[in-house]
Amino acid sequence: MERYQHKRASRRVRWSRCLPAAVLLTAVVIDLTWPEFSTFPLLAAVSVIAAPMLSLAWTITSGVAACLAGTLLALREGRTFSTRSDFVALASIGVLTVVAAFLNRMFAHEREQLRTSREVAEAVQRAVLPAVPDRVRGLAVAARYRAAQEEALIGGDLYAVHDTPYGLRMVVGDVRGKGMQAVTMVNTLLGAFHAAALQLPDLPAIVRGVEVQLQDVKSRQADAPDEAFVTAVIAEVSPDRSVLRMANRGHPAPLMVHEGKVTPLEPEEPSLPLGMGDLAGPDVPVDEFEWPPGATLVMFTDGIIEARDRNGVFFDPVPPLTGPLPPDPGAVLDAMLAALFRHTEELEDDAAALAVTHVPVGSAGRAPSVAPQAGGSQK
Repeated sequence: MERYQHKRASRRVRWSRCLPAAVLLTAVVIDLTWPEFSTFPLLAAVSVIAAPMLSLAWTITSGVAACLAGTLLALREGRTFSTRSDFVALASIGVLTVVAAFLNRMFAHEREQLRTSREVAEAVQRAVLPAVPDRVRGLAVAARYRAAQEEALIGGDLYAVHDTPYGLRMVVGDVRGKGMQAVTMVNTLLGAFHAAALQLPDLPAIVRGVEVQLQDVKSRQADAPDEAFVTAVIAEVSPDRSVLRMANRGHPAPLMVHEGKVTPLEPEEPSLPLGMGDLAGPDVPVDEFEWPPGATLVMFTDGIIEARDRNGVFFDPVPPLTGPLPPDPGAVLDAMLAALFRHTEELEDDAAALAVTHVPVGSAGRAPSVAPQAGGSQK
């Protein structure tokens, strides 16, 4: 996912760096075509335009080039800078070049601060987001995570996978909020899920155990809002890998991708998100689905389906997953995310995705157990 956004951002940067030269060339063309128009305002703007986009050396070079172009154009018209207006125009370009140099340094400092804050945010996220192994229990696993670009805040997109005596257990969730409160909720949910998944025999018990922990955190956080909650899907693959059980707590429905078809795994009964259990009864609805060999389960957070294009149309992950795709979770996620970044310029929210493929018998290898994962969101 990072690769797609990086390519798009690189193209924008390359085009934007051509803007000062384009303005300079435009000023020269206008002056040569229509000598009666003064192009000194355009020439004066060249270095200012370069300041936020180019290095200090190139910013100064842009100003010098604008001064030189203005001088040559004036001499071509027979002006010798003997009038006050000519000197003022040329001096304005020089003064604005100096101002642009100071602005360039300010922009560079701000960019460095932003880069540092993002690196800190990424380091914190990676501290709770170790890489997933490729294989576990004859299932292939892949995950993708991308933070929204607007801010460098840590939030609450999360995913976890655990190999347990009761089968492979997974969770994908999205904490409402961002910053340290969201991190606290993420850590609490992952810790509770880890303990419950290893010890409790059924999904309803796991959901209730996680709910108790989240309610306890909310009661101990004085500044935690009452509406703090986590949408999540907690899933379990039976030991023989033929059945998928799922408890959906207000989260986008996962997709089953198999033989060119995509099936949304909608819950029969809607449930409130985790953290809002005090508003609902003790019952935890669990849905069962068949999981044929070669099928891939795709779970994701709403940062993916809420991504909009220029016309405000939401992204639909079903079309890019419909058609011939290899039974490989990484390839499935890459196909979906490639379509996502063709659909939207920038993510408005963090996006996380987890895919698990039921590898046909004979091609599955053994792999170490899977560690918990977590990422960030902003809402």
